[in-house]
Amino acid sequence: MPVDVHQLSYGLGAEIRGVDLSRPLDPDTVGAIRRAWLEHGVLLLRDQDIAPEDHIRFSRYFGPVEDYPLVHYRHPEHPEIFLLSNRDGEGRPAQTRNAGRHWHSDLSFTARPALGSVLRCLKIPDIGGDTIFANQYLAYEMLSPAFRAFIDPLEAVHELFSKTRDLKNLDQGQVRDMKKANPRIVQPVVRVHPETGRKALYVSIAVTTGIVGLDEEESDAVLGFLFAHQTQVQFTYRHRWRPNDILMWDNRCTLHMAVPDNDHRQVRLMHRTSISGTPCGRVLDEDRQEAA
Repeated sequence: MPVDVHQLSYGLGAEIRGVDLSRPLDPDTVGAIRRAWLEHGVLLLRDQDIAPEDHIRFSRYFGPVEDYPLVHYRHPEHPEIFLLSNRDGEGRPAQTRNAGRHWHSDLSFTARPALGSVLRCLKIPDIGGDTIFANQYLAYEMLSPAFRAFIDPLEAVHELFSKTRDLKNLDQGQVRDMKKANPRIVQPVVRVHPETGRKALYVSIAVTTGIVGLDEEESDAVLGFLFAHQTQVQFTYRHRWRPNDILMWDNRCTLHMAVPDNDHRQVRLMHRTSISGTPCGRVLDEDRQEAA
């Protein structure tokens, strides 16, 4: 099956046309999609009116699909699917209504972060509900050689639910359970992509809380600069959703954020799968007090 690739922005992203995900794909088509994914970081496939089983099958072309680790937010019939919605099944405000409102890379707070994510839009408000992405290859490459040499060997701490102000809408017992199951992780500040060999920034304001070996003032200064630098507009693509859009992104070289620009009285409903990646990072040794 021929695959048409159309670039979406200068920073990253491309649309794939001519592919129907309701049916199995042949190896040549999968290979073409994967090459486009590695080149552009984010891919868009529109008008995909598919079942959850089709969503999961498509995701598995690119690697193992894991059961979503935050068990309270799983699809009741498909544990591989993370339910992202601002309303629960009874129409009440959902706990995930503000999920992803800070820049992040999926599951970087684990020692086996998601290689990629595949997100399908089922319902979207009349206005807003966008998602924005940032190319972390470009963010790294636009730094000065001297600063790149400084940060290349550094490690940083990634922590689930580090933004305490975001916890007020969540079940506190569930939060304690999830934090216990996901201890703090040390990740490289600069990650080498295992397939392309390119270097990318691998910190995010959502979960990165300190740089190992630096004191708090030094760590805050370095991270504050990186957080501001890595999401400059020239590195980004902003997606305005339509129902049955699918976006897939490479978590090893991109950040993303759900833009807080929609009315929660209108439903925003998404299904997301996570493609399991290779081990990266290690559990923080709290006894050695590695963190800043």
